[in-house]
Amino acid sequence: MGGKGTKRLQQATRGAVDAHKRHKPATAAGSLAARSASGAAPVARAFASPSASASAAAVGATTAREATNGHVALEGDNDDALPDEEAPEVDVDVKAPAGGGKRVIIVLDKACLEPVKSKSGKFELLNCDDHLALHKRLGKDPADSRPDIAHQCLLSLLDSPLNKAGLLTVILRTETGVLVEIDPSIRIPRTFKRFAGLVVQLLHKVCLYHGPTAALTRTHTHARFQLRIRATEGSKTLLRVIKNPVTDHLPANARKFAIEVTGTRVDPFEFVHHLPDDDSPVVFVFGAMARGHVTPDYVDRCLCISQYPLSGSVAISRLLSAFEKKWNII
Repeated sequence: MGGKGTKRLQQATRGAVDAHKRHKPATAAGSLAARSASGAAPVARAFASPSASASAAAVGATTAREATNGHVALEGDNDDALPDEEAPEVDVDVKAPAGGGKRVIIVLDKACLEPVKSKSGKFELLNCDDHLALHKRLGKDPADSRPDIAHQCLLSLLDSPLNKAGLLTVILRTETGVLVEIDPSIRIPRTFKRFAGLVVQLLHKVCLYHGPTAALTRTHTHARFQLRIRATEGSKTLLRVIKNPVTDHLPANARKFAIEVTGTRVDPFEFVHHLPDDDSPVVFVFGAMARGHVTPDYVDRCLCISQYPLSGSVAISRLLSAFEKKWNII
């Protein structure tokens, strides 16, 4: 009896192994069917293993997330080389910009905002911290690549009570000569990483079509490039590349000044207080670079508003505070 029992046990084991081998192709087929569309045949689902079903569920969840995000990569586009889309928000506390009356126009000149393509194939904002090797290859000084200065200046400008009162206009000009019109109601990202992604989305096509040192002029077809960023809800344009020169976007009757450390020293509060109350716009040009001077030929005077060297954001806050005091903006 012991020998017969052992023989029956061996036959049962061989039968189980043969059955497993016979069902193995069906299991693989069921796994592939589970990874396909949701309308798979019931027979294929019956042979699917638990691990295959879990894999299919993970793939379906990923597809659902991609559909929810609404990001579609078209063939031939270079969207994969761009950073994740940064959706700018609208500040609802900002009033509508004033018409042709009194207002302050700030021009941030020589801002170091240059998109470059990294080794990974993605476009990034050139800066001194992350692209030392790229600076050597381009023959540039890393100390000049300070896009964080423009970020700090924009935060000081757009967060000011003067801007929320609808009495501020901001125009940015990059070191390569690209002009950017900034809507007063935009809420600039608080972190530099998100700000860099926003700038790259706006400016990378300029590098693709005209090279890294190109600037849009009157001869370029602006509609071809669609160099603008809209709000997440609605069709309001928050950032837009405009054509050179900058004087075409400044009022003809505006007084124009450059804020420069080598300019004539004045008290900003006294200077603003003695400006004529004729409701004409006033233009101030600030440098948004790490070093150098800003002396555009279209300004009337160069002014210095402190006996000490100030950062761009501090100088901007000091000047805007003077206008807020003059116009009773608390």
